[in-house]
Amino acid sequence: MSLSTLRPTVISSPVLGRPLDPRANSLNLIRLVLALAVLFAHSWHIVGAGHGPTFQGENLGGWAVAGFFGISGYLITASRFGNRIGPYLVHRVARIFPAFIVCLVVMAFVFAPIAYLVQRGSLDGFMSTPTTPLNSVFANLSLRIVSYDVAGTPAGVPYPGAWNGSLWTLYFEFMCYLLVALLGFLPMVRKSPWPIIAAFILSVLLWANMEMLRPLMQSNTDFELAARLIPYFLGGAVVQVLSPRIGIHRVAGPVAVLIAAAFIVWVPGFGGQLAAPFIAYSLLWISTWLPQPVIVSKHDISYGAYIYAFPVQQMLAVFGAHHWGVWWFTLAATLLTVPLAAASWRLLERPIMRRAKKSA
Repeated sequence: MSLSTLRPTVISSPVLGRPLDPRANSLNLIRLVLALAVLFAHSWHIVGAGHGPTFQGENLGGWAVAGFFGISGYLITASRFGNRIGPYLVHRVARIFPAFIVCLVVMAFVFAPIAYLVQRGSLDGFMSTPTTPLNSVFANLSLRIVSYDVAGTPAGVPYPGAWNGSLWTLYFEFMCYLLVALLGFLPMVRKSPWPIIAAFILSVLLWANMEMLRPLMQSNTDFELAARLIPYFLGGAVVQVLSPRIGIHRVAGPVAVLIAAAFIVWVPGFGGQLAAPFIAYSLLWISTWLPQPVIVSKHDISYGAYIYAFPVQQMLAVFGAHHWGVWWFTLAATLLTVPLAAASWRLLERPIMRRAKKSA
């Protein structure tokens, strides 16, 4: 989603710093870097080299997802408060679902048949072997990923049985969209930043007390994942609702980086969630001075890179590229993922979003 499409709720200048310029930032580049960081983190799993770089118990991919959710919380909250509920939901559905569904189809009817042919020498039984290709698409249409393989592929690789280990986060991303949609109905949420701040604090407390709540929820995985990720989204939302008062400042940016690092290092278990507003603010600050190529500013391929990287990596592994080692494997996967991401953006994502904007 391009920041230039948002309509801020408050136009007046903040007391501290300057408002984030929707046309003079490098958020597209930052999100692309985060998507490629997820690709790199997954390379370690897919080549069978372990979990890869970790920091405070979370691998690089997990921290990249946290960054995604923080930026998304900032942008989507602005979108909700700048639009009626109808256009807001149309924009959100248009941004997530079409490219996601096409990705499911590509995995089921392009990637999987090739892997099946490599594994078995023919396509006999491909359409009827569990998980059948049609069922793999239908079962995952709601964003909640319940089927990771297609016709038993990929197999014979270090990380078998999963074509896409990245898509699961989209379910929780859309859950956050709906959460903000509901909060936007409350008049007090639009008048004061405190309800969003309170929601963020409550989300952090929820995650901080997960050990106590886990038995009450029967160790429900969806509940735990939502509790883990929602604070990052609401952290970005906090920055958005405070933006009329606190803009992007050259001193506040580095201070936010230090505070985020301190919380992550010194607060065990929930330091990352507690640091969420500072993580989001840090990324926004970086976007004000990090140079961004013109082509990246015009073409946001980060979503396409995120959803296609894992199947590209698994396809490489099917053909034995996992023997190349993490670094060469990552380079090859990046070079193959970027064209797919660009095609997704040019042929699907951008046209659909433009149509949604005109119709809403």
